[in-house]
Amino acid sequence: MPQHAISGLNRLTRTHKLSAAGVATAGAAALVFALVPGADAGQGQARATTIENVKPVAFSAVDTAAKTQQATIAKQAAESTAQGKAEAAAKQAAAAKAAKAKAAAKAKAEQERKAQQTASRSAVRTAIPAAAPKPAAAPKPAVKTYPNNLDGWIRQSLDVMAKKGIPGSYNGLYRNIIRESSGNPMAINLWDINAQNGIPSKGLLQVIDPTFKQYHVAGTSWNIYDPVANITAACNYAAAKYGSMDNVNSAY
Repeated sequence: MPQHAISGLNRLTRTHKLSAAGVATAGAAALVFALVPGADAGQGQARATTIENVKPVAFSAVDTAAKTQQATIAKQAAESTAQGKAEAAAKQAAAAKAAKAKAAAKAKAEQERKAQQTASRSAVRTAIPAAAPKPAAAPKPAVKTYPNNLDGWIRQSLDVMAKKGIPGSYNGLYRNIIRESSGNPMAINLWDINAQNGIPSKGLLQVIDPTFKQYHVAGTSWNIYDPVANITAACNYAAAKYGSMDNVNSAY
């Protein structure tokens, strides 16, 4: 093989290595060239020089498309986020408006209910007049008491007689009582004609049982020996026969 051919082959081998290194450094495109055996050294040198001057080329077109796509995605994400926030705010505003309207309706209903209740109460008060105050009860008269002696018996008998319309005075009663029994309510006559007939005279004014029963005054005791009952029955009998016990001055 001629020496220049061998030399050219060596140069081509070096050139091939440079080309491979250039392609590896660029990381994308492979430089294809034709090596013609037997080419002159000048042409090979020129090609070698051209290859040595090759620098790594960036894939600007690919990077630009990727950046554009990323920008588009970012923009879409931002728009979606903004739309979501706007929808959430709209829902929140609608919910707040609905709650406010519901609260206002509830307050209005409560106000109307209270107004109706007040009107009903006023109507009831108008329809039902206030009850007239009851007159104060008259005070009960104090119960009159009497001493348990001749004076008290005479005074109590006079009060009963006054209510029943039976005449008589304190002096007239006292005078006849002293004469008939000396003021002893348990006195009894066992010797006169009445006693002989089996109906003795009894008590303060010496009344026999038939007379006591006939002229008994309601409200007094049915016991002939009871002082008040005995006096009032005797006075009732004297009023019927003599006009009053005041007119009696002896046995009657």
